[in-house]
Amino acid sequence: MVSDSGNLPWVEKYRPSSLSDLVSQEEIVNSISKMIAEDRLPHLLFYGPPGTGKTTTILAAATKNLNASDERGIDVVRNKIVSFASSQGLQDVFSSTNTSSAKRPIKLVILDEADAMTKDAQNALRRIIEKYTDSTRFCIICNYLSKIIPALQSRCTRFRFAPLKQEQVMPRIDYIIKKEELNVTDDGKDALFKLSKGDMRRIINCFASTALATDVINEKGVYSCVGYPRPNVVEKILRILLDSTIEVANQKLSEMRLRHSVALMDILDELTDKISKMDGTPKLLQILYDGLSAIEQRLSAGCSERIQSLALISVFIQARGMEFEKYTNGDME
Repeated sequence: MVSDSGNLPWVEKYRPSSLSDLVSQEEIVNSISKMIAEDRLPHLLFYGPPGTGKTTTILAAATKNLNASDERGIDVVRNKIVSFASSQGLQDVFSSTNTSSAKRPIKLVILDEADAMTKDAQNALRRIIEKYTDSTRFCIICNYLSKIIPALQSRCTRFRFAPLKQEQVMPRIDYIIKKEELNVTDDGKDALFKLSKGDMRRIINCFASTALATDVINEKGVYSCVGYPRPNVVEKILRILLDSTIEVANQKLSEMRLRHSVALMDILDELTDKISKMDGTPKLLQILYDGLSAIEQRLSAGCSERIQSLALISVFIQARGMEFEKYTNGDME
């Protein structure tokens, strides 16, 4: 369902409002629908990458939402969650005293981004889940399962949300195109999916930004708006790294990064994909992968992009003496 408000961000405007509107995770949706229909919903634990439908899935059936990313400490567990879980609903207050407690509606507490909660808060939540199981169900949502303590994991039914596939995403993109009356090329839609890496939220945000920047949404417009290196730019950078001296490579790489406004981290990501398609000796691939991973780690730690650009050139110079089996004619396969 689409909201009537034109001021909403597209992510909210086109958020599915019912389980039947979801475009992916069919097995999970079917399982939850069956649990709700049979009135035997357990405590739930949703985990997986961002933008894969975790929050949307439970919101489609939810009556209460508490975002754990706003307050992550033990106080929110002791106060807000306990208060809600122990309170009577309106139906309980006005119903007959003879009404069976088994027929009263179960409350649902959603803890989004729960992997950001402190360990103390998670341990407190474990005891609260045990205490209020008769009246309340909890849905814990996180990106990283390893950050949820085992005691909480064992009390929930776990569902893993996988990145979305292209055939799942495209119908939703076509739906937005129709509703917004947009002019989108096929290569523009492919670029949106490629940049999203299976994240529907990222797709829609990129879509909205590009739609504001250009009348015709094509591959060039998408890459330019997002600030991500286009495939032909990555090809040129790879050729520079393979063929040029350190002085020339440094100059050309700096010019290309400035001209195309791309981040070194994104270049590393694309270079990794290119290298994975090249047939080189194991020693060559080891040098390249080790070098790129070390540069990525240093960039993540906040090191200078200028210095790491020189490190990138150095990695390729080190590997340059290695023989490429199928990279001799200047064309990528």
